[in-house]
Amino acid sequence: MNYPKIILKRGKEISLFRRHHWVFSGAIFQMDENLQNGQLVEVLSSKNEFLGLGHFSQGSIMVRIISFENREINQSFWDEKIASAYALRKSLSLTDNPETNVYRLVHGEGDLLPGLIVDYYNGTAVIQAHNVGMHAHIAEIAQAIKNTYGESLSGVYDKSSETLPKNIGTFTNEWILGKPATDLVQEFGANYRIDWEKGQKTGFFIDQRENRKLLASYSKGKKVLNTFCYSGGFSVLALKEGAAEVHSVDISNKAIELTEENLALNPELKGKHESKVADVVKYIREIGDDYDLIVLDPPAFAKNLKARHNAVQAYKSLNAEALKKIKSGGILFTFSCSQVVDKSLFTHTITAAALESGRKVKILHQLSQPADHPINIFHPETEYLKGLVLFVE
Repeated sequence: MNYPKIILKRGKEISLFRRHHWVFSGAIFQMDENLQNGQLVEVLSSKNEFLGLGHFSQGSIMVRIISFENREINQSFWDEKIASAYALRKSLSLTDNPETNVYRLVHGEGDLLPGLIVDYYNGTAVIQAHNVGMHAHIAEIAQAIKNTYGESLSGVYDKSSETLPKNIGTFTNEWILGKPATDLVQEFGANYRIDWEKGQKTGFFIDQRENRKLLASYSKGKKVLNTFCYSGGFSVLALKEGAAEVHSVDISNKAIELTEENLALNPELKGKHESKVADVVKYIREIGDDYDLIVLDPPAFAKNLKARHNAVQAYKSLNAEALKKIKSGGILFTFSCSQVVDKSLFTHTITAAALESGRKVKILHQLSQPADHPINIFHPETEYLKGLVLFVE
């Protein structure tokens, strides 16, 4: 192994000793000026101690560590990493669950693989690489997934063009191995169709699985408003558990089409359902006061620190409107997936919205991402989804 070397400034090795995966540009003392985006590099302390191997890229985060051991990054490395990720999901009873065959297999730094997301959909694995270095290993990663799943895997799809930086070239989404046997999946016995090629993220928001189940438990006999509904996951499970009426709202025509299609895949649903294409922020100002349960699951309002203030104001305004309108005794499920808005700031923001609404509000649940989206204890940035379930008097 003879990787280019990056030497850190004195004292900057502490975060790597603590197993944090990022090396920031300000920590670097010396490096080869000719390093290319995606190259594997060896990171050393100011005392020439080995710290880790990672992918180099220009930017504020210059190295993402993929191994704290000095070893060869070859097929065996990827086989071990994917097998380890699979073993965790197996221990969660996700790999052989007769009612749920969709889950996250690899969650970036949560599985010690920065920049790599792999979601499993009933025999099909969908990969998203978030940096060019990880994408350079796409064939090895696909083979490792195949080695782990064997004949139960029908295809591996690379959907990285949306997540790789736009300034380093053009990438094409494509099938790397095989083809899908089906585009249908089940979650808690409900049926959904997955659109890998045109759908958001990898095709389905797996991270809300347990939160959808919780919402369903509150839905029997209730009138439910599901905003930013995307493919209708909350709507389907609410109706499956006996909601009397569900309204699904999204600004995207495609999202509403997906919702309607997923509802049609579950003909046993009895409750009334209506879909509407609308700007949720404007729509929620005009709703009546007869909803028993409201879901607010917006896209990330802030993707960087500069946007955080405006995002907080947007969360506050949206939640204040919902709290004003919801029926007395109603329940609000509210979420943020903005990584730069942490749990404490999100709770403070919702508290401000509750004060503005003039309603009495109690927190029933504090929510996060499910266990197949593990939070690396040494890398807190892996915690991104937060939510509150509120009882409104």
